[in-house]
Amino acid sequence: MHFETRAQRQDAAWTLGVNANLPGDIAVRWVKPVPPDFHARFSATARRYRYVIYNHRLRPAVLSRGVTHYYLPLDAERMQRAAQCLLGENDFTSFRAVQCQSRTPWRNVMHINVTRYGAYVVVDIKANAFVHHMVRNIVGSLMEVGAGNQPESWIAELLAAKDRTLAAATAKAEGLYLVSVDYPARYDLPVMPMGPLFLAD
Repeated sequence: MHFETRAQRQDAAWTLGVNANLPGDIAVRWVKPVPPDFHARFSATARRYRYVIYNHRLRPAVLSRGVTHYYLPLDAERMQRAAQCLLGENDFTSFRAVQCQSRTPWRNVMHINVTRYGAYVVVDIKANAFVHHMVRNIVGSLMEVGAGNQPESWIAELLAAKDRTLAAATAKAEGLYLVSVDYPARYDLPVMPMGPLFLAD
């Protein structure tokens, strides 16, 4: 986020003060003065999300609100192969929420990886931008492939169809993390560990 102010404070005071007024699930990790032309949303050149699935027959207890539980076995390798058709610039109408207000469904996906870490399956996706619910809609369909309900070719078929009604249901919000946002180098912004949780960068 960004904001304009004339107040003068130390960086640590800004961090502590802002966090004291934010909800418990949102926290500022650093502060830095930026030029007047900077905008937290519109200056960004790419965003990266990670979606964490707890893939076990029994539900999680400790992280129940931080992951999505899927009890049927998922084949992460099938999901990985199926997802590669999403790379590059494409029309993501099939993975776009009906209420999306974006002027165009075209987005450029720079990478998408599906990896298993024990009982956890993580979908890691980076793009120049995302249409509404794009990550969760992609994950919902990839889970159908991973569970064996659809062939690997199904994701490519959905992408080509440009029809949201043909794709799977939207995956739950639990488990979705915005882990990184890219900005032009001239802003010289800090780079923080992405995570979440146990995940390496």
